[in-house]
Amino acid sequence: MASPAHDPGPALDKDGVRLTVDDAIATVTLTNPAKRNAQSPALWRALTEAGRLLPGSVRVVVLRAEGKSFSAGLDRQAFTPEGFDGEPSFIDLARGGDAELDGTIAEYQEAFTWWRRSDLVSVAAVQGHAIGAGFQLALACDLRVVADDVQFAMRETSLGLVPDLTGTHPLVSLVGYARALEICATGRFVTAEEAVNTGLANLAVPGEQLDGAVHDLVSAILSPPRDAVVETKALLQGAQNRDYEAQRAAERAAQGRRLRDLAGLGD
Repeated sequence: MASPAHDPGPALDKDGVRLTVDDAIATVTLTNPAKRNAQSPALWRALTEAGRLLPGSVRVVVLRAEGKSFSAGLDRQAFTPEGFDGEPSFIDLARGGDAELDGTIAEYQEAFTWWRRSDLVSVAAVQGHAIGAGFQLALACDLRVVADDVQFAMRETSLGLVPDLTGTHPLVSLVGYARALEICATGRFVTAEEAVNTGLANLAVPGEQLDGAVHDLVSAILSPPRDAVVETKALLQGAQNRDYEAQRAAERAAQGRRLRDLAGLGD
């Protein structure tokens, strides 16, 4: 990653989110360690904006967080009658119509969707607590490298809610329905060892080695030609929605595109 001498400065720095870009690598950092990077609608809008600001040169996005905790989840201020300054409280949202409520939640979800764009590979570097919305933000990324002190938990059900920030689909895809249900219904902690063993995390390392491990993974992802990685990601993303024969056909079509491009015969 870029040395300080080549740091172009943040492309975005507001509401607990900082985006920096160095050629092929973008870094999105949660920057409110005093509140354990608790999340709010303003933070979600900043995350959405970060995705829209990425230049075409970016191939890998690293998501990280300052402080001891990745994210303690939703800021509890959301559950107070006052809510956040300038924002409708959750109580106000509940009193609104179905369409308004659905639209508001859909807007919140946009902060969690762009990480899986086929033209990017996203890597979350996760330490300490990643709870509720924090867990779902880590799940929004393609890959997760965790510190050995990580503690994932899906605590929405204990608040009488459900996980609604796009985390249920990747969680079931990674660990299976039965374990996903058990994790969500009990709200228990998932440690680094279990995260690696169940596929939630690609790698666990001591906390002081987290940045280095992410750097090595990013360097490896950047090594192959970009188009080959993009095509491969799209193939793998679509595999669970295709049967065996359809996946074979998708492989043939993708390889045909790659061979034509390599031969200089692409569109």
